[in-house]
Amino acid sequence: MTAATPLTGIETPALLLDLATFDRNVARLRRHLDALGVSFRPHVKTAKSIDLARRLFPDGTGPITVSTLAEAEYFADGGITDITYAVGLAPEKIARARALVARGVSLGVLIDSIEQAHALADAAADGAAMPGVLIEIDCDGHRGGLLPHDATIVAIADRLRAGGVALLGVLTHAGESYNARGGVGLPEMAEAERAAAVAAAGLLRDAGHACPVVSVGSTPTAHFARDLTGVTEVRAGVFMFFDLVMRGIGVCTLDDIAVSVLATVIGHRADKGWILTDAGWMAMSRDRGTQKHPVDQGYGLVCAMDGTPFPDLIVGDASQEHGILTVRPGSGATLPDLPVGSRVRILPNHACATSAQHDRYHVLDDGGTRVAAILPRIRGW
Repeated sequence: MTAATPLTGIETPALLLDLATFDRNVARLRRHLDALGVSFRPHVKTAKSIDLARRLFPDGTGPITVSTLAEAEYFADGGITDITYAVGLAPEKIARARALVARGVSLGVLIDSIEQAHALADAAADGAAMPGVLIEIDCDGHRGGLLPHDATIVAIADRLRAGGVALLGVLTHAGESYNARGGVGLPEMAEAERAAAVAAAGLLRDAGHACPVVSVGSTPTAHFARDLTGVTEVRAGVFMFFDLVMRGIGVCTLDDIAVSVLATVIGHRADKGWILTDAGWMAMSRDRGTQKHPVDQGYGLVCAMDGTPFPDLIVGDASQEHGILTVRPGSGATLPDLPVGSRVRILPNHACATSAQHDRYHVLDDGGTRVAAILPRIRGW
């Protein structure tokens, strides 16, 4: 396939990317964080593309956040040298993390237990280069981390210092913000996230430890934060693309969603009110993140080729390679006339999960009717 190929000329299912929307989303969050006076460390787990990561920075060198060491290695190969690996460190991955440091990468790793601190200190005994460490703080009971006033935080810092491992600071993630609806409660969640991280940093400083990094971040709280006093950096990832979950949470509109899946109609079941496509859950993912929202989008919201949503048409069900388009239950809308061979675009529930099903982006031209470029993306751990 060559550039400027019409959408009718590419094989489906295919992941489409609107770069103008991507750039607009990035600029929006940057303006907000600049006004709050904090640094930005975007999470590239959503994009998993060096081409897109380079669009995030004037010089293309970072800083970034990653969710796998495969991502860290890939982005380091692309020249990005300031990386935070924001998933709890498995001890067997220490050697792989050290290899990145030996290459000249400024790498931060995440821990929340004394066992992990012991493993890092033991590894450092040979005197070779080590990554710096961030202690994970639990700000809302969503996932891992230590409560902000837990004495274990200082015990971890003491063990790292005794073992000659640098403590970078603290990191937290307001994952419970994904349970917000329509923006309600998000400013308060952002403040709770900030307060937890700042309190943990204060605990460390009172115990005689430097804590230069105070890192917070989720896409909802990043957009709704009003005061980030004491925070040094903000992380967010899905903001680049946005999705139906973010729309339901109240962070974006449908027009802000930068990715969609192109699918072809392959059949009909008029008796069931179904239109069948070739984009099942292998193309859309199994993510049903809007299932508990006031508006359930099924496996995705179905749009015409120009990106305009059909009235209440969703991917109501999916098997591995079949998507079943149906009118949303309770709606008075009717199925559109979509003959076999016609094409639709489907907006995803969760852009990270849907994008992860594909190994490339088909970048749309300014008119949104042709593919202007192909950008590869990575997978794996």
